[in-house]
Amino acid sequence: MSEANIATLQSLYAAYGRGDIQSILNGCTSDVTWESGGEGGDFPAFGLRTGIAGVADFARTVAELVDFSEFSPREFYADKDKIFVLGHYAMTVKKTGRKAAADWIHVFTFRGGRIAKFREFTDTALFVAAYQA
Repeated sequence: MSEANIATLQSLYAAYGRGDIQSILNGCTSDVTWESGGEGGDFPAFGLRTGIAGVADFARTVAELVDFSEFSPREFYADKDKIFVLGHYAMTVKKTGRKAAADWIHVFTFRGGRIAKFREFTDTALFVAAYQA
């Protein structure tokens, strides 16, 4: 199952690269939890969201906040129902024009071949600094 989950996740990262958010939403359970970094008051993409509508809100918020110059999932590791992805991104914050780049780890929990939980770990202070005017 781990290899199938990795393949699913690789296809969803590719969908994200094409701007195909609907494929990502289709790849989630209806009760998915989606958590990125720190506090939403510091950087609007941060925080916990739930359900398909929450994931859609996250994707919409990210698109409104930043322009990616790089978004690279690089390494995939599996353990039972979890997939760990190490990667890197670089972006420009639209509001300030400031650039930010950081390594990240994404942790996905799968249930029934779909994403049931997502957690992102990155340098949140870097993004807060780039976002603040």
